[in-house]
Amino acid sequence: MDDLKAFLVEQASALGFCAVGVAGVQPFERHEAVALSRLERGLMGGLPWYTEARVRRGCRPLGLLPSARSIISVAMPYPGDLEGPHRGLEGWVSRYAWGPDYHGLMKDGLQALVAALGKQMGRKAANRIYVDDGPLLDRAVAERSGVGWFGKSTNIIVPGHGSWVFLGEALVDVEMEPDGPLSKSCGECTRCLEACPTGALIAPYVLDNTRCVSYLTIENRGPIPRHLRPLVGSRLFGCDACQEACPVNRAAGWATPSNRQVSAIGELNAILEMCPEGFRERFRESAIKRATLVGLQRNACVVLGNSGDRGVVSVLTKALDETGPLVRAHAAWALGCLGGRNARASLERALQGERDTAVRDEIRLALEECA
Repeated sequence: MDDLKAFLVEQASALGFCAVGVAGVQPFERHEAVALSRLERGLMGGLPWYTEARVRRGCRPLGLLPSARSIISVAMPYPGDLEGPHRGLEGWVSRYAWGPDYHGLMKDGLQALVAALGKQMGRKAANRIYVDDGPLLDRAVAERSGVGWFGKSTNIIVPGHGSWVFLGEALVDVEMEPDGPLSKSCGECTRCLEACPTGALIAPYVLDNTRCVSYLTIENRGPIPRHLRPLVGSRLFGCDACQEACPVNRAAGWATPSNRQVSAIGELNAILEMCPEGFRERFRESAIKRATLVGLQRNACVVLGNSGDRGVVSVLTKALDETGPLVRAHAAWALGCLGGRNARASLERALQGERDTAVRDEIRLALEECA
């Protein structure tokens, strides 16, 4: 078994994983209780797929693969500042989306790792692989396997790499000596909580999903609550504020803030004019596609509204005339934030022809706020 574990570690490193550990297949009882409590408190609001049944299923590994004897947990570092589809976007794009979509990369690596393990044993290893796309609680597995420890931001922190990592798991029917959790913690540090722009980290290790900018700009399919829109700032897709504030992440060399802030209409204008085919073409291999075209356009309106640049009024006016109701509503809000004679004229004209009740309400509120 020791030789097999050593082989696993060697192969994982060769495949680009920065950490690997083995966890036992016992139920994750503590994590199940925590997850169910957060569901009951409404902290997972906006994620209809995150149900009690899913939590219970994900905390019982043997229900996912009855023949499982071990869980292999891996971490892969975020890509560097690559020439990817995020280039040219004036709004902030979370670092995890700077390179190709991680799901395929991680799955390919895990499949290769399991195949190598099977070859080493002389038999195929029965397995189930997950990369943020199944019920298995990836952070619970990473903690149990010693890949990393839970930070107060709720992210897993991997020694030497911080939380700038993707996580993945493979349930296998291979008996291996499990690794133990790390004897590390965040100590007294609460910088991540203090850095959260919307106060979504309501306590150490507790995230209110409904306030998290990453949720609001990526998974959220409806409007961004009005009181949170100014706090989104220039974040077009996701948010790294809690990670950038983490001293461990700074030591890992990834925490220098990007200078890609809103400075002109440029690509935000292009997003607002983008057709579905153009969106699919540009972002087909990027995690940015998770936001959907409508969601990204909604976000672009919020970023423009927060820019303070009245030079973008014409762009928002066009969006108010030509896009769907969700985007029109946020374009109206943005015009109200920017204010000025031209913004007011655009809002007044739009109100005359608008038939959607929610958009009309947004226009009226924007006119009240329009200086």
